[in-house]
Amino acid sequence: MDPFVRFSLEKYFFDFRIVCVVPQSAIKRSPRFLCCCAPVGLMLSLLNDFAFRAFVLITCYEYENLAHSQSMAHNQVEHFAQRKHFPAYWSMEAVTVALEKGDVFKTMFRVNAHNRVEAYCKIDGLPIDVLISGFYSQNRAVEGDIVAIKVDPFSSWTKMKGSVEASPEKLLHNTNGTFHGQDLRPANFEQDHTTASSANEGREAATLVEKLSSLITSFPSKRPTGRVVAIIETSPRRNTIVGFLRIKNYLIKKTKLPFPSSSPPKHDHIQLMPTDPKFPKMIVPVKTLPTTITKRLDDSDLTLETDLIAAQIIEWSEDSDTPFAHILHVFGRGGHVDPQISAILFQNSVISSDFTPEAISCIPPNLSWRIPDDEIKRRKDLRNLCTFTIDPATASDLDDALSVEKLPNGVYRVGVHIADVSYFVHPHTPLDLEAQMRSTSVYLQRSKLPMLPPILSDNLSSLTPDVERLAFSIIWDINPNGVILDRWIGRTVIKSCCKLSYEQAQDILDGISDLENYRFHPLVITSVNNLYEISKVLKEKRFKNGAVSLDSPKINFLFDKNGVPYDCVLSGRSKSNSLVEEFMLLANTTAAEVITRAYPSTALLRKHPEPNLSKLKDLENFCYKHGLYLNTSSSGQLHQSLELMRNELKGDSVLLQVLMAYATRPMQLAVYFCSGDLNHMADNGGQSGGQDNWGHYALAVPLYTHFTSPLRRYPDIIVHRILAATIEAEEMLLKKNGGKFFEKRCFSGLLFEKVESFDVEKVLVDAAVKYAVPGTKFLADMAAHCNERKLASRYVKDGVDRVYTWLMLKNKEVFVSEARVLGLGPKFMSVYVTKIAMERRIYYDDVEGLTAEWLADTSTLILNIHPSNRSHNKKGSGNKYKTIDEVAMVTFPYDYDIESGLNTFQKIGILDSGVVRESRNSDSDIKPAFFPLVLRILSTIPVVLHPIGGDDGPIDIGARLYMSSYFC
Repeated sequence: MDPFVRFSLEKYFFDFRIVCVVPQSAIKRSPRFLCCCAPVGLMLSLLNDFAFRAFVLITCYEYENLAHSQSMAHNQVEHFAQRKHFPAYWSMEAVTVALEKGDVFKTMFRVNAHNRVEAYCKIDGLPIDVLISGFYSQNRAVEGDIVAIKVDPFSSWTKMKGSVEASPEKLLHNTNGTFHGQDLRPANFEQDHTTASSANEGREAATLVEKLSSLITSFPSKRPTGRVVAIIETSPRRNTIVGFLRIKNYLIKKTKLPFPSSSPPKHDHIQLMPTDPKFPKMIVPVKTLPTTITKRLDDSDLTLETDLIAAQIIEWSEDSDTPFAHILHVFGRGGHVDPQISAILFQNSVISSDFTPEAISCIPPNLSWRIPDDEIKRRKDLRNLCTFTIDPATASDLDDALSVEKLPNGVYRVGVHIADVSYFVHPHTPLDLEAQMRSTSVYLQRSKLPMLPPILSDNLSSLTPDVERLAFSIIWDINPNGVILDRWIGRTVIKSCCKLSYEQAQDILDGISDLENYRFHPLVITSVNNLYEISKVLKEKRFKNGAVSLDSPKINFLFDKNGVPYDCVLSGRSKSNSLVEEFMLLANTTAAEVITRAYPSTALLRKHPEPNLSKLKDLENFCYKHGLYLNTSSSGQLHQSLELMRNELKGDSVLLQVLMAYATRPMQLAVYFCSGDLNHMADNGGQSGGQDNWGHYALAVPLYTHFTSPLRRYPDIIVHRILAATIEAEEMLLKKNGGKFFEKRCFSGLLFEKVESFDVEKVLVDAAVKYAVPGTKFLADMAAHCNERKLASRYVKDGVDRVYTWLMLKNKEVFVSEARVLGLGPKFMSVYVTKIAMERRIYYDDVEGLTAEWLADTSTLILNIHPSNRSHNKKGSGNKYKTIDEVAMVTFPYDYDIESGLNTFQKIGILDSGVVRESRNSDSDIKPAFFPLVLRILSTIPVVLHPIGGDDGPIDIGARLYMSSYFC
């Protein structure tokens, strides 16, 4: 019998255990298996340097005595190896100490959707993310967990994809030996998770981060790697798993066992396959299944595999390679739209239930409610002012109106009037708590889940035409050059004269002759044109000041009378959209400036961080390779470069669309924050503090917030309360002692001179108490919740768009589109499908009858078809090749039969290879390509889209090449 070498390194590493069982003959036959044949001391030194290599093999010749000296018996070794799949987590006490010393980072765990073995962690202060590669290093963390990670030493860092390795000599020279062979121990100072306990420790950790960042800059070919040592906060996504049960194996096993079907074995389980590729497969103990599912199992109902299931992760211990899940309920058939949308809402924790009776009771019950006379007296009366709304044609929650007057001196008095929702939504009431919990309205293409009850959002607060409504108004005096001469902010009463759709406003701007059919007052038409002229000047000034525009087309579905999508179109931004946007941006910026003056520690603001530098560099290199100049030194320079590209690419709208999609990739998400929270971080050595980091990159303004949509965003309601407190404090100060302290508006005026006195502070505090302005801690927590809910609503929109795209393709025989090649390689290509503005991948490796020649020097791919070269199995394996119809729809040309009336894709017959016969006289402008197909980056190719999944797995949109060939 071939002798074995067994060796346990458990005694040497407190957080890593290796057990090796190596056939002696294997070492003789394959020297490549030999990791180390040096003395033990050198071996352990190497292990310290490459701490997490999966296998360590030791020859029996030098270490036979050492191997036999291990106290663990052979069966104990095997049992231990089977039982322990992951290292134990550090204790919270150890994590806390390590965070304070800067030994570990606290960060969010993000999984690569294309390759779950790879996960990334963003660490404040580092130009690139840290790679957590392999399930062992990931240590049971899942998407969205807040984890503690330990960064590997430089010698273990991996090569950046597409880069060239730096030489060891350069490493030693550049680092002076500082980092070589040592374990860098940076700390995390992410804004939501400050952990430094003292200024000295913060500076020490910051220094380590700086050194680590310097090392990354010096060696751009290297990506830092790390491992998860603890999970600090579990992700909410653990409780919202959606997937399919796989019961066939269980049923097969069940029929072979000699026990009654009513008493399954203790450890029987069923596999759950999540629809989200970021999550691992899971197991569900049969004994925990709901009764309805158990009954279907007893009946061997295989349709159970077609149902979408809601579940949650309940446990993932270190001795299990798979997490345990608990089934919550069944949505329904995965091939139906309603279960899919219900699953998307569940997955993102979106509330879809009706509002509670307690919340409804906070609203006036009568739709004929009128504004009380005493409330009108407390406000500026603008009911005789020509105000109007511009919204989507189907909108019912109208929360913003516009007005404009041309004064005798040529100055324009422009007003933005926002629904005064805070008048109805009082702090700490059931209505307020439910609105805060929902945080935002969620839009589902043909319906919405409102943040506020419809009786309020669509009626009492909505700025409906010809109805008196309460508003919060900002009014500016603006000269023709776009200079703001004065402004006024306060609560008002308005009466909108009409509701314009964006299309109607656009018709006014375009001078459409049949405006009489709209029956608008002539003053409305004049006002729309005046507002547009002013908005153009403001927009030009904004971009001169450094703003950047990254508008991308939006997909709009066309539905039949049954609500089924039959086609889609891409829509861009019209002049009427731009008109409204410009004044909403001005109002939000004004509100941010005013509330920050009055309450610098409790202002709810919105910031947009600078782009990811690494991705921005990739964008710059991409443009350079294709003869386009891009300056990314600032937002303003980026915008000017993109505008030049727009002019250069006027004849190639598709390429411009691709570049705009590329340009959005480096951009980070804008987030809400409490000004006092970031100030606190700055005072404690945090890197995210200080007003330098409060700005909005895309808008190029130092302060920004959300004020203009309180019917659908909860942060806007909070801003209204802070603004109301500010205005009241200002009025009190103006009245106090006959204007002794202030003769002009001290907070809402154009000029601001900070005055610190006991009387001023007392007035501000009294106003804050009256309007329930939140404190710093509450406001910071609320901002984090709103950020999470806003991101969830975005995921819902993307998911619903995907469902409707899938349904549209399901109801079409063939859907052809042009695509641009974004990425090429030896195994797959990435293409941007212009018809649906979506990026897809096409894999062409190991395809029966297809050859893929990759020319790395020129980044060129040559695909050719060889029908005679067919093999049913990969060489040396039992896996089958993919069939060519998985990669391409290959049409067979033939003459068009006029009498038969066959259209382009009417199938005469489908060959075994999936080939479709095609008419020459196609109604489609998109023609198939021919083999051999030569592709480079940005090549234009025809593709065919098809639906994937539904009843048999997660839904997706697949893309194949659209080809034509006689050789099939």
